[in-house]
Amino acid sequence: MLLLRLAAQDLLTLNSRRRMVPHLAARWRHFRGADASLTERSAWAESLVNLAGDLVAAGRGNVEMIVECAATLDEADRPGDARLIDVVLVGHHPEERRLSVQLVELKRWSMVTRVEQTTAELVHVMGMGRKKHPALQLREYYEAFTGDRGPLHGLDFECGGFAYLHNATDASVRPLVDVDAPTGPYAHVYTGDRREQLLSDLRRHFADEGGASAAELLLQNMGLRNTPLLDAMIRSRGEDTVFTLRGRQKKVADQILDTAAKVLPDPRRPALVPDERRVIFLVTGGAGTGKSAIGLQMKAELEADGHTVKYASGSRAFNGAIQEHVGYGDREFKETFTYFSNFVTPPDPPLDVLICDEAHRLRERSTNRFWKPAQQGTKPQVDELLDASRLTVFFLDEGQCVRPNEVGTVDLIEDAAQRYGASLLRYELREQFRCGGSDAYIRWVRAVLGVTDEEPEQWTPDGLMHVEVADSPEELERIIRTEALAGASARLVAGYCWPWTKPIGKERRLENDVRIGDWHRPWNADSDAFCEDGAPPCRIWAVHEKGLDQIGCVYTAQGLEWDWCGVIMGEDMVRRDGRWVFRRGKEWKDPETGVKRVAVPGSFDPKVRAGSVDDQEFARLISHAYHVLMTRASRATVLYSTDEETRKYLKDLVGEVQVHGLRPTWENLPEEARVPHLPRPRRGRRPRRRRQGSGRQTFDPRLF
Repeated sequence: MLLLRLAAQDLLTLNSRRRMVPHLAARWRHFRGADASLTERSAWAESLVNLAGDLVAAGRGNVEMIVECAATLDEADRPGDARLIDVVLVGHHPEERRLSVQLVELKRWSMVTRVEQTTAELVHVMGMGRKKHPALQLREYYEAFTGDRGPLHGLDFECGGFAYLHNATDASVRPLVDVDAPTGPYAHVYTGDRREQLLSDLRRHFADEGGASAAELLLQNMGLRNTPLLDAMIRSRGEDTVFTLRGRQKKVADQILDTAAKVLPDPRRPALVPDERRVIFLVTGGAGTGKSAIGLQMKAELEADGHTVKYASGSRAFNGAIQEHVGYGDREFKETFTYFSNFVTPPDPPLDVLICDEAHRLRERSTNRFWKPAQQGTKPQVDELLDASRLTVFFLDEGQCVRPNEVGTVDLIEDAAQRYGASLLRYELREQFRCGGSDAYIRWVRAVLGVTDEEPEQWTPDGLMHVEVADSPEELERIIRTEALAGASARLVAGYCWPWTKPIGKERRLENDVRIGDWHRPWNADSDAFCEDGAPPCRIWAVHEKGLDQIGCVYTAQGLEWDWCGVIMGEDMVRRDGRWVFRRGKEWKDPETGVKRVAVPGSFDPKVRAGSVDDQEFARLISHAYHVLMTRASRATVLYSTDEETRKYLKDLVGEVQVHGLRPTWENLPEEARVPHLPRPRRGRRPRRRRQGSGRQTFDPRLF
């Protein structure tokens, strides 16, 4: 859990715009499920601003302030109130240049008396009753951060802590600063009388240059900056553990695996009486909550236990990326990844486990215009999937349905479970691992696009995710290409607002279909083979190095992510008179070339502009498509609209972007945080290791 990460000077700027407290309150509501109290809000407004002001006064305005964070996800997810550190200050040590961290408890106490003469660990606070000395809280946090399982473990760091009672004097809180008070690197206490000492100590702990790179390193070591899914898969070749599952992710995976161990037969010790129970798992969660990470980790563990497992998806882009970048040259591995439509005829014998990712993309029937009548599905596709295995796992996000024939919903799965007499176990994921872990950004995108009923507000920089609006397609491409050439992963995507030409001639030339003024670029290849100049097939466009030269759409981007994503909003969704207007486009054919061009601007997606889709459904699908496109980045989204009025609306919502140190360019990242995409592995079969013993591996707990 983390509410905000900003440099002290930027926190003061945010507060001056009256955006700090509303942002913190919204984050609090998301994580805690209840509104922040008036006391909590006033504490943020007073104490945080005082501390930030002191950092600026000390010449340390670039020190990063991580506000209201838990040391681990497990801590934040525990029953009852999570123990939250008020502030973690992060920067560089002025002399050793190593990571410098100070854990801070902010107290607005003005009067403290001792409860027992024999100890200073328990005090009485006026109006609040008995309280522990703040140093005891800080000791717990210090041990959590610096211990063998803490986020600072293995780093070169200085760590300490202090309590700051800016409303108090030394005399009014004497028990907290007396000679018998707790001691340790985390036990310093500053009052209003000791402000000058605090300023001096802040200068002693932190260098004056920016702490953004230090904070980035700490967030990465906490696990908030995830390794991209494909890179994690490549790195895990031959290993049992694919991902480090965190918090709720780990709990869900453990519960599913425990149930599977009870229901599925042990290949090494078959039961005399087979267990005939059927179990369906339904895991829901928004984009970036780690559904695919759980599914891929479970696949690895179940296979290691000797079970037959397949991983099904409705996305060619996702499957193509996995097969090309992870299973290159390994036929056996590739064949474990398949599509929902491949189970018209159930396997014999049935699989032990079928993992269905992106289950919101389920269709009513498994059909294909190239199949013979006898090959077409005759029953609901969800039934075909249930017939294929003893245990079925569905990962679903209803907010990512982008085609009218996608019917995957919670109700659909529940009805199927009832028909099959299967036990249905439901789980929900909430922690955000995509978009830099910024659930605030996800909520903002949903509000801006009208996916939710929330009123869109100006974007509040939170230090986790960056967003800006480009003035032209040339500027957008320059930003994305600069980051890609520097080492980051990056792609350009767009709404389906231009006709899409198939490769032309024997050379398979790509037509520049996406045309904005004098700026012309091709869509990713509508092809299963490489095209002119090495343009990759559509199924691997998202991961191939030549993919940067084409524009992707929602169908080639869904399920994948990059560090930077440039999103072109076309004329299918424009802002007029304070509301979104959705348009269907019309095309014309150039009589000389036969190439189709835009006659009436709008959507050219053949799946959603047909007359069978009514206006309400059309609007829903278009907004959902942009929601998918705008949540593909893990560090920064750059927006551009071809419509001037819409572009102005987006600029007003994004606001000023020149905030110190927050633009996460490759150059701004510390060396340790620069994780380039890995190349695909060499051709050849993957080594496979069977798990030893009956217990599952332990997971790295260094996380939020």
